[in-house]
Amino acid sequence: MDVGLVALLRLTWVAAILPIILASLRLRPFHQTILGLAKRGKTMHPSSSKFTVPQRFFSHFYMTGTLWTTLLLLTTWLYACTAGSTSSTIFALHKSHRVWRAVFLLWLMEAQVLRRLYESLYVFHYRPLARMHIFGYFIGMSYYIVAPLSLCCTCAPEVFEFTLDLVSEGRKQWQPLEVIGGNRFPLWLRWKQWVGSAIFLWGWIHQLRCHAILGSMRAGGEEYVIPKGDWFEIVSSPHYLAEIVIYVGLLIASGGADITIWLLLAFVVTNLGFAAAETQKWYIGKFEDYPKHRYAMIPFIF
Repeated sequence: MDVGLVALLRLTWVAAILPIILASLRLRPFHQTILGLAKRGKTMHPSSSKFTVPQRFFSHFYMTGTLWTTLLLLTTWLYACTAGSTSSTIFALHKSHRVWRAVFLLWLMEAQVLRRLYESLYVFHYRPLARMHIFGYFIGMSYYIVAPLSLCCTCAPEVFEFTLDLVSEGRKQWQPLEVIGGNRFPLWLRWKQWVGSAIFLWGWIHQLRCHAILGSMRAGGEEYVIPKGDWFEIVSSPHYLAEIVIYVGLLIASGGADITIWLLLAFVVTNLGFAAAETQKWYIGKFEDYPKHRYAMIPFIF
């Protein structure tokens, strides 16, 4: 089951990445199809209302992500606290380290989805006519199920069986205070987790600032203006750049040994890269005085 879940997740990411790569190479019909499905908000014409939903439904992504990530975090944390004290063999210690690492990654993801949920409800002011394709809506919902699961996929099957066992048999072989305290958790933090979390926080803070800038602009009226401040001074989609930094942090914090998380990062880069290219094109077409020095998403590269 463990191998089956990991293989399925990896296949899912590969299947999601390939069409975007082909679309980025301007290969028809991939480019037109992906472009039509990916358009939303300012890049979607107001008359394109067929098979669309309001862009404010973005909050559904983060509600789903918050509920699902919280469930994964609590059950994995409980399993780590309980299973970690059952044996002291080398194999058991390696397994415990792997599970606690998953707990750490889920904590970081929890911080991300909670902030995004707050922003979707209280920071962004979606225009009444802003729409997104219903296919993009379902992709977004699916993403916030698959992405958190990818961060803990190597131990998810055993956590699932452990949780079912607790529920079905009513076992109480754990101490609530021990779970809440998580006194074993810091013992498993290594330099990769510290470096990864620092990079994650760097991207997290800048995405918070860039979203605040975008939110204040949307609150100011219906007219679009050129965004300024923070990383907007160097790229057109700094919130996408910050998202990539966040997932690079997650990858480093994971230790970099799981190809599933590499594929997750690859999807984030290709998906946001495609969206950033279209956003850059829209800005240039919309504003004659748009800063020519701004790259689309990655300074001096793209």
